[in-house]
Amino acid sequence: MKVEIEGVTLHLAHPDVLNVRWVGQEEYMRQLLAAWLVISEQDLPMNPRLIGKPGVGKTTLAYAAAKRMGRDVYIMQATLDTRPEDLLVSPVIEGAGKLRYVASPLLTAMITGGVAILDEGNRMSEKSWASLAPLLDNRRYVESVVAGVKIKAHDNFRLVTTMNDDSSTFELPEYIHSRLQPQILIDFPEQQEEMQILRENIPFAEDSVLEYVTAFLQQAHAADERYSVRDGINIVRYALKLRSLATSAEQERTALETALTETLGEEALRYVRRSRIILS
Repeated sequence: MKVEIEGVTLHLAHPDVLNVRWVGQEEYMRQLLAAWLVISEQDLPMNPRLIGKPGVGKTTLAYAAAKRMGRDVYIMQATLDTRPEDLLVSPVIEGAGKLRYVASPLLTAMITGGVAILDEGNRMSEKSWASLAPLLDNRRYVESVVAGVKIKAHDNFRLVTTMNDDSSTFELPEYIHSRLQPQILIDFPEQQEEMQILRENIPFAEDSVLEYVTAFLQQAHAADERYSVRDGINIVRYALKLRSLATSAEQERTALETALTETLGEEALRYVRRSRIILS
């Protein structure tokens, strides 16, 4: 798909299609949808950021919220190397010295009225954030130096940024910090919700396995470990795969312990009861 803006043809990105569903923790969903809500002709949607430890479901929440609104979703992964042009328009050589201008997922969402998820936004430098400053206030536009065009956001455009609270990130400049509000802090789920999430993602696993991994995660959360439900999903999936290829009763019995240590390391065993380590 392509559009023409100020005489420049832009080739648009395709929306992301994920098979995910937000389970439990409906208060986070309410807060995010409220931030995007427009309640008056003079009102504007806000640009929330979802903050939490890796693996707590920030991107899943953002995607699920967008789908509840019936919108296409465009996910853009931010990195230390993300440049302003990566966020907006990139020129691509298209034979015989001809340039093709390719819109980023974020810019495509702006043009089509979709939802843009800027994943791990605090990995970007201030220079990249500066190119988005006018988009994040009441101007709601961006300027592409590469393509030489100014692009106004569609009224239905919504933006959310996810941010991991770890040390491998940039500190946001204050003028960007104030534009990315509200801050929605995503914490680890409660035991019942965590069990539901595991069951949703691995419906073919026995309840006994899911209960074991949920108990492990809850003990780790209580000790302020960073092990997440994503880690739990990987442990269960790997344990089931190991068990299916077991060539001895011992390998079958210890598949879960092996999956746990190979996924998170032996130090993770401190959060399990040894009497429960056998995969039945």
